[in-house]
Amino acid sequence: MNQHKSNLINRRQFIRATSASVAAFHILPGSALQGAERLAANEKLNVAGIGIGSQGGADIDAVAGEGQNVVALCDVDDNYAAKKFAQYPKARRFKDFRVMLDQMDKEIDAVVIGTPDHTHAVIALEAMKHHKHVYCEKPLAHSVHEVRALMEAAGKYKVVTQLGNQGHSFGSICRVCEWVWAGAIGQVHTVHAGCDAFKDVYCQLRNLDKLGQHYEVPKGLDYDLWIGPVPFRPYTPFWVPWNWRGWLPFGTGAIGDWFCHVIDPTFWALDLDAPSTVQAEVSDYDPAKQGLTYPPATKITFEFPARNQRGPVKLVWFDGNNSIPRPKDFAADDKVPGTGAILFGDKGMLMHGSHGGGGCRLLPENVMEQYSGKNAPPEKLPRVKNHHWDWIEAIRTSRQAGSNFGYGGPLTQAALLGAIAIRFPGQTLKWDDQTARFTNNEAANAYVHPAYREGWSL
Repeated sequence: MNQHKSNLINRRQFIRATSASVAAFHILPGSALQGAERLAANEKLNVAGIGIGSQGGADIDAVAGEGQNVVALCDVDDNYAAKKFAQYPKARRFKDFRVMLDQMDKEIDAVVIGTPDHTHAVIALEAMKHHKHVYCEKPLAHSVHEVRALMEAAGKYKVVTQLGNQGHSFGSICRVCEWVWAGAIGQVHTVHAGCDAFKDVYCQLRNLDKLGQHYEVPKGLDYDLWIGPVPFRPYTPFWVPWNWRGWLPFGTGAIGDWFCHVIDPTFWALDLDAPSTVQAEVSDYDPAKQGLTYPPATKITFEFPARNQRGPVKLVWFDGNNSIPRPKDFAADDKVPGTGAILFGDKGMLMHGSHGGGGCRLLPENVMEQYSGKNAPPEKLPRVKNHHWDWIEAIRTSRQAGSNFGYGGPLTQAALLGAIAIRFPGQTLKWDDQTARFTNNEAANAYVHPAYREGWSL
C-alpha cells in the first residue's frame, strides 16, 4: 500500500528540500502536472465550491479574495447555502457535484470541498478523475481506505492538492519545526494534545433517544445526496446541517475535526507517519449501546516507532471532558492549553495552541530566551502568504502545496485510527501500515474500509 507514496510530494521530501534552501519549495518537473491544466502567468483560476454553507463557504471567499474566479457553486441544501449563492450571483448553481463536473468540465480548473466528512472522498476522487486541482477540508476522508485512495489518485492524476488545515501555512508552525530541529527541547519523547471545544457537538448522547422520531425532509434539501455513500438513515434535524460532526456515520468527532490542526506541528516537526499502536479510554460511554455518537470524554494513546535520528514518540490525545494534564514542573502562571499541545523533550517543553502552533512558547523561560530574538534558529522553511494562496500559487508554479495529500493523508489517517479505537475502548490495537490492517482485531478492520451503500463507489 505504500508504493503510491513514491508518486507524491510527501512531507519528508518537503523537509529535505526546504532544509537545503530557505526559498526551496519543491518544484515539480514540467510534466508532473500534465494531468491538469496549467495557468498562464496572469491567468485567473476558475474555481467551483462544493458544500458552501459553512467552512466551505469561507474557503470559497478566501480563494475569491486571492483574485480567482468563482464559476460554480454546489450544495445539497438550498436554504443553508442561500447566502453564499446570493454572494456569487454569476456562479452556476448545482445540487449534484457529479452533474456539475460533467457539465462544466472544460470551465472548471479546481474545486474546493467543504461538505461533511463522509462525502469528502467520493467528491475529491471524482474531481481528480476530471483532472481538477483539489482543496479539501479536514479530515481528508472518513475512512483509512478513502485516505489511501485519495493519496494514490493525487499522484495518478497529477493534480495539486491541499488539506484544509489552514495553520500549516502559518509562520508559527515553521517556528515550532525550527525550534525542534535546532534541539531547543532536546529529543521529543512525549506529546500531550487535545481539544476542549464544542463538547455538545461532538457528544450527542442527549439526542440519542430522539433519533426514532419522524421528521419531514425540509424543502430545498436533497437528503439522499446528503447521505451519499454511507448506509441510509432517515432524516433528522439532529444531524443536518451542523451536528453531523458528533455522529459516527457522518462525522469523526473532536479527534477528526481538530487532530489535523492541533497535531500538525508535531507531525511535521517529528516526521511522524503511522502509529504502531493506538488505544482509547472513554468515560461514561458504552459503544455497544451508544455507538452512534462519540463519548463525552476520551483519552487516546498513540505509539509512533523510532524513525531516522529520533526515538519513539508517545502521543496522548484528550478531548471532551478530559483535559490535557498540567505538567508537574509548570510554573504557577503557566496555563495549560484547552485546545493545543505540549511537546516534552529531554531538555525542556514546547507549548502551543491550535491552528499552526499559535502562541508557541518554549519552557522553562531560560530556554525561550536562549532560542528567541537574535538567538532564534535560522529559518529553514519558506513562509507563505496564507493557505489558500499557497494552493493557488502551487498550481501556477507546478509544485505541490504544503499540506498536499501526501502530507495530509497520513496526518488524517492517524486521526481516523484514533476514531476507530474509540469503538474498542481499553484494547491496544496494533497497526500494520504496510498491509493497512490491525493485526490483532478483525472487528476493528471492518472500520478501515467500510462498505458503501448501493450506487456509490470510489
